[in-house]
Amino acid sequence: MNQRVKPSPPASPAPRQGKNGDGAERHEAIHRSISDAIIEHRLKPGARLREDALSEVFGVSRTGIRKILQRLALEQLVTLTPRRGASVTRPTADEAKDVFDARQMVECGLMSDIARRITQDDIVTLKDMAQREREALRSGEQSVAIRLSADFHTYLARVSGNRTLADFVERLCSRSSLILAVYGNAGHLGCESHDHQDLIQYLDDGKGERAAAFMGRHLKAIEASLSIVEEEDEAPNLFDIFAP
Repeated sequence: MNQRVKPSPPASPAPRQGKNGDGAERHEAIHRSISDAIIEHRLKPGARLREDALSEVFGVSRTGIRKILQRLALEQLVTLTPRRGASVTRPTADEAKDVFDARQMVECGLMSDIARRITQDDIVTLKDMAQREREALRSGEQSVAIRLSADFHTYLARVSGNRTLADFVERLCSRSSLILAVYGNAGHLGCESHDHQDLIQYLDDGKGERAAAFMGRHLKAIEASLSIVEEEDEAPNLFDIFAP
C-alpha cells in the first residue's frame, strides 16, 4: 500500500447556539445548519429564505447571511431569484438525471486511482462510515443515513488524490442528498445496505475495474429508486426550525 496523508473525514456539524458575530467560524456553523435543515427536509423545496429573518435567527448581519446564501446557491441547495430572493432549490427530474449522470462519469472514473492509492487506514475509516450508515437506516434516521452516504462518497473521491474532482464530487453528493431527501423512499437509500461494504472489498483487493462497474450499478440503483412528485411552495417559520 502507498504511504500518504490520509484524507480527513467530513467535519462534524458545528455548534448552532450562540451569537458570535460574523466571523468565518460562525459563518461555517450557519452554513452547516441551513444545509442540514435542507437535507433533513425541515426546509422543503421552494421554501423562502428571507435574509432579514435568517439574520435575526442567527444573530449575524444580512451581509453575512447573503454570503452564506450565495455559497449555498453555488452548491445548488439554494436558488437566488431577482426580486424574490433565496429559496430552497426544487430539483426536477431532468436535474436529478443530470446529477447522477455526472456522478457516474466522475466517480466511476476515479475508481482505478482510488484502488491504487487506498490504505488500510482508509479501509478502516470507510468500513466505519458504512456501518454507521446502516445503523442510521435501521434506526429510522433517514436524513442521517443520507448525510453519511454522501460523506462516504466524498471521502472515497478524496482518496483518489485529485482535489479538483473530489471537490466536484462533494458538490454533486450535496445535490444528490437534497434529491434523495425529497424524492427518496423512507428507510431506504435506493441501494442494498451492503453495497458500500462490497465496494470497499473491491478497492481493498485492488480491483479498480470491478469497483468502477459496481459503482456504476450502485448509482443507477439509487437513481432508479427516486419517485419525483411536485410539492407546493411554502413559507416556513425559520425561528421554529433553527431555535436552539
